[in-house]
Order: sequence, then C-alpha cells, then structure tokens
Amino acid sequence: MTSDSPGPPELGAVVVGIDASPQARTAALWAAAEADRRGRPLHIVHATDTDRRAILSSADTIQALRETARELLAGTADAVVERFSGLTVTKELSRQEPVAGLYAAAGNRGTIVVGSRGLGGFGALLLGSVGLGVAARTKVPVIVVRGELDRAETGVITAAVYGASDLDWLTVAAAEAQGRKASLRLLSVCNVLAHVGSVTTMLDDVGGIAEQRVHEVSAMADRIRTRCPGLTVTHHVETGTSVPGVLVEATAHTDLLVMGTRHRVFRAGPALGRTSHALLHHGHCPVEIIPPDFVVAGDEP
Repeated sequence: MTSDSPGPPELGAVVVGIDASPQARTAALWAAAEADRRGRPLHIVHATDTDRRAILSSADTIQALRETARELLAGTADAVVERFSGLTVTKELSRQEPVAGLYAAAGNRGTIVVGSRGLGGFGALLLGSVGLGVAARTKVPVIVVRGELDRAETGVITAAVYGASDLDWLTVAAAEAQGRKASLRLLSVCNVLAHVGSVTTMLDDVGGIAEQRVHEVSAMADRIRTRCPGLTVTHHVETGTSVPGVLVEATAHTDLLVMGTRHRVFRAGPALGRTSHALLHHGHCPVEIIPPDFVVAGDEP
C-alpha cells in the first residue's frame, strides 16, 4: 500500500473466460455481477486456440469451431444482458490458447474470472496445469468461482493475511468489500507447529506466537481503517496445525476469500503454494488471488 489517503483503489474491468460448461455460464453471471458492482464493463472471452490447431486441422474444421464459439459467446452475452440490462458487455473470440488469451484481454489492470470446472481450455482450471497457470503466473487478480452461488450472502469479505507485506494487496480486498457494502475480515492462521525447535524456544510459550501475530494483524486492520474510514474492518488470529484446513473452513462463512501470492523464488516456477491450491480445489466460495506487485489505480506512487 503506497498511501494512507482515504478511499479504496479503483478496480479495473472484468474479463471472464468461458467454454460450453455449466460452470463457465455460472462464472460469467458471477463476473457480470462483479462488473456491475464496480461500474465497469464485462468482457467475455472464448479461446479456440486455432493458431495452433490450424496446423493439424482442416479449414472446414476450424471454420466450424469458430462458428460454434461465436454462438457460445452470443448465448452467454444474451444471458448476462437479460439479468444485467444496464451492463456494457463485449465479446472476444481469441485465436490464442486460453491462458494467453485471458492475459491479453485483461491487460495490466483487469480482473480475470474463471469457473472451477469445464470442458477443457479454460475449464482445465483445477484439473490441469493450463488452468492453474492462469492463477499461478498472472500479473492481475484472478477470481475462481467456486461454491454454491445461491446460498445466502454473509455480508463479509475475508482476507487471508500473514504479515505486514500483505498491506500491498489488502486495499484490493477493501475495495471488494466496499463495492458489496460488506465488512472486511482479516483472518490469519498461526501454525504453531511450524515454529517448533526455532521461534518457540525464544518465546515464553506457544501463546506468545499468536499474541505477536495478533499485534501485527491489528496494526494492518488499523491501516485499512485509516485508508477506508467507512469500512467495517475486523481481525482474527486462529491457531491450528493446518493453515489450508482453517482457511477452507472459513470459505463456508464468507462471500469472497481474497489472498495474495508470494514472489517466486528466482522468478521461476508457479507462485501458488499448498494453501492456495487447497483453496482453489476445495473452497466453498469464490477465491481471489492477488499477484505480487499488482498496482491498481489510486495506489500508484
């Protein structure tokens, strides 16, 4: 967070990747609601990967594929406009493979939305390396739409935090909460077993570890309250032996869980760790992943 000036950052446009699966249609409608809250357009993308397929497929096959894709885009856009009549909706038939197509559409400020399952391409998310690559290597926020979307809203957005470095992306979570007129809950899990034989020996007892974390998270909550005076911000530190387990359970009691990813070691390989994978596979609500160094309008120096 580069400034404590009042007000949340300005969130960008919403880009949703679709295929012919029911989960993709659900993700598109969820993304439409998100775009509507932000006062931003919705961009619907379907990637056919025809640049690569053209090498092995006939011209008639590629043409049929494109026609089917156009029908899918049109049908999805119609379903969105029927529910959100005032929303600006655009469509794109990308010739690139799914990950590259989404990255190109989102640019530097957009938010990418994908479903949790599908029929390949975008639908490989959670089922294969292509989909996980969207969340693991992106430079913009990615939201994976999970859970029962017809459940009652809780009015709470949860941010999974660890330490002061999370302030860099917490304003995004604050903006998500304010857009929904919801409260923001900072949740940190203190895995005491991770400190056995090291930090624990320097503290009076195990409770000292949690007390130190409470102090850190409380300070973060105060910073967010200063930045967003009208936002209700609560904080909680829970001790346990499984950080993924605690956070997955928390997704059953919130409308959106937001978390940041860490810098890749030597900038090689995916940035998603065990906790992120658990939430993307097993979360009960949509999960938003914020990449390192993401900057939104209003947070630039």
